[in-house]
Amino acid sequence: MELLVHGVGGTTPQEMLDDPHTVRVSGDDTAALYRRAADADAESRPEGHRDGPVPEAYVWCNLTSGDGSRALWLLLLPFMVVNLAHWMRPTTRGRPRTVRLYGLLVRLTGLTLTVLFVAAACEVALDLAAWQCAGTRACAARHSWLGFLAPGAGWWSTPGRRLALAAAIPTALTGLLWYLSHRTWSAYESQQPPHHGSAPESEGESADGALSRPGFWYGRRLVARLRAAHTAVGLLTVAAALAVPAAHFDRRPGGPALLDLLGWLLQAALAVAAALVVATVCRRGRSEHRLDRRLDRHLVRGLPLGALLLLLCAALYAGWARPAWHATGRLAADAAFGSVTLVQGVLVIVLSLASLALYRTLPDPRAALRGLGGPAVALLACALGGVMTGGVAQRVADWLDGDGTSIPGPPVLLTWQASVIPPLLVVLLVLAARLALRARRLARAGEAAVARDYPDDPPDPARTHRIARVRALAGLTDEAPRVVGVTCAVTLLLGALALVGGLGFHTTPAQAAAGTPRFVAGAADTAQALGSWLVGLGFILFVTWGRRAYKDASARRTIGILWDVGTFWPRAAHPFAPPCYAERAVPDLTWRMATWTGATGGRLVLSGHSQGSVLAAAAVWQLPAAVRRRVALLTYGCPLERLYGRWFPAHFGPAALTALHRDADCWRNLYRLTDPIGGPVRVPGGHAPDTGPAPGADPCDDVDRAPLKDPLAYGRTPAHPLPAPILGHSDYRADPAFAEERARLLARLRPDLPAPRPATGAEVDADGSGAQGSAGRSSG
Repeated sequence: MELLVHGVGGTTPQEMLDDPHTVRVSGDDTAALYRRAADADAESRPEGHRDGPVPEAYVWCNLTSGDGSRALWLLLLPFMVVNLAHWMRPTTRGRPRTVRLYGLLVRLTGLTLTVLFVAAACEVALDLAAWQCAGTRACAARHSWLGFLAPGAGWWSTPGRRLALAAAIPTALTGLLWYLSHRTWSAYESQQPPHHGSAPESEGESADGALSRPGFWYGRRLVARLRAAHTAVGLLTVAAALAVPAAHFDRRPGGPALLDLLGWLLQAALAVAAALVVATVCRRGRSEHRLDRRLDRHLVRGLPLGALLLLLCAALYAGWARPAWHATGRLAADAAFGSVTLVQGVLVIVLSLASLALYRTLPDPRAALRGLGGPAVALLACALGGVMTGGVAQRVADWLDGDGTSIPGPPVLLTWQASVIPPLLVVLLVLAARLALRARRLARAGEAAVARDYPDDPPDPARTHRIARVRALAGLTDEAPRVVGVTCAVTLLLGALALVGGLGFHTTPAQAAAGTPRFVAGAADTAQALGSWLVGLGFILFVTWGRRAYKDASARRTIGILWDVGTFWPRAAHPFAPPCYAERAVPDLTWRMATWTGATGGRLVLSGHSQGSVLAAAAVWQLPAAVRRRVALLTYGCPLERLYGRWFPAHFGPAALTALHRDADCWRNLYRLTDPIGGPVRVPGGHAPDTGPAPGADPCDDVDRAPLKDPLAYGRTPAHPLPAPILGHSDYRADPAFAEERARLLARLRPDLPAPRPATGAEVDADGSGAQGSAGRSSG
């Protein structure tokens, strides 16, 4: 059998099988296996398939881009990014405590993002709408829907009751996040991979890598525990937003002693509950060495319910009648946002130290940012969270405050953070200009190489330059670590300046620069105005892109591609991140290969393009060693080393890829110099990526074939009477080299082997051995 796995963006089974008549042989509308209609019963007619394999297509695109509502996951992009940081740990030798510390720091960073998002919702609903606007007659008069909350309008007009009513919005947001996480948890994390026993308990790197562990693609218990903790911390954030202002008012001289005591007791209970949430997150992370089917039901249910009970107590406490309480100024949100920002900065710095300690034990020069890829991405997640939360607060404030004088507006710290965006954009523009110049130089330098690749064709300067330019642009992918590193360093510096300015001056940048020279004051005023506009525009772009993707299939497909890359990894750091499609796709592929080889005694070629090659490799790692030796792997447009190996070295580093090459029957990889995503696998011990194997050597001794020509023809030829396109990352099957490598793999599996025996009703073991299976009885 030849099992085909498509790449990012998806395709149809008709295109994969090159046949308009296909049937689904297993699966559902979300992910399924398809065959040509003529091959549906191939196992019962082995005599009809002696000349070639039975092609079968695994279609998984609906796991990520099939439903338009999934485009709204774009609004939770920071959660996805911080989850990626968990898997970017450097390869290490030993240091199990540091490995656990790394995972803990990323989980805590994810927890601060949840607090940040819920705090932003509290800022909008409680501070801007219920406290500032509804507490000001001029602002409430412009918005009729706030009229019943205006001072003197009725029972709801007191500040505490207005806050209690507005708390329904961030509470509903937290409940929505819990619902989405629980629904996807039931659909994705509930898919069990085949059970092959337990791996040895070790935090170090194994020969096959972590992806071969039995419980790697089954994180049901951890996600449930994290979901309970993050839901609870969201509810506690809302409760604190209600209790703290009321308690601060009750502590005034001459205030009621009973309410003051209740305020202290409630805040103490909130602190204890918050400590319990942090302790829950600090508990041991994923159990990858075995299938952990247990659930902490008392914790999963009790923690959110306890937080909800405290929230109700906070609402009752804040809603207590206080005739002398009037809404003035802002709520004390600067301290809350400043604390979250400071904690995030400290976590990222400590995470960087842990990463460096791990990297030094086993340095990998190909690893992105010398092992600092995880901290860099975690910092970007925090920055994205800040942009989105600051953007929504700024836009809502502008909408409520029509003339710009009715309400104080959002916290000063958010204004300072928005003011550093213009200089950050200047740095990004400089980086973009540098990349453009580098691409231009590479294109000019690469024209000679293009001429050498097509020595028999008459020169065409325009054609040569176009090919060289595409190659140069594709090579810019390797510059991503440098761009990310510079961006993160500047972001960390500017974020620290914004934190110091916001908490130190207690005024906006323009107000703080009032007594400075005109040039400085003008720059501060411009940065503040432009930054506030840009941060609001950024949030609007997020919303409009998600809305457009809900209605536009092409935009939905584009966002689906983003999720194909970003949601490959299980949710190990943040339960509200978009779900991991690989926790469904990898068990699907593993079950199919194990049960088919066990039932038929056959062998198969696993063919994966782009992200499909990553899924294919992950599925092969999950197979028992005996089954791996009956699988040949063909990858093309493969990002296993170029992207995953560099950014996720602990899981796709040289040792793991070498083990995969050793265990599979044969592995061949195809790539082009014009491909911005795929590249050589660079398995140690093989030939150089730009050369072929030595004459007479077994091609399977090396993984990478020499780079494919792209375009196939330089000019017009009898075989290509029209200009051949530059294919880049697409249509690898159009190259004759693909058919050649495919035929070589199939021929390698077929000599001196009997025909496939029909699958019987014999019971097939989960490890793929089968009641009658044997590694020695194989078929083409």
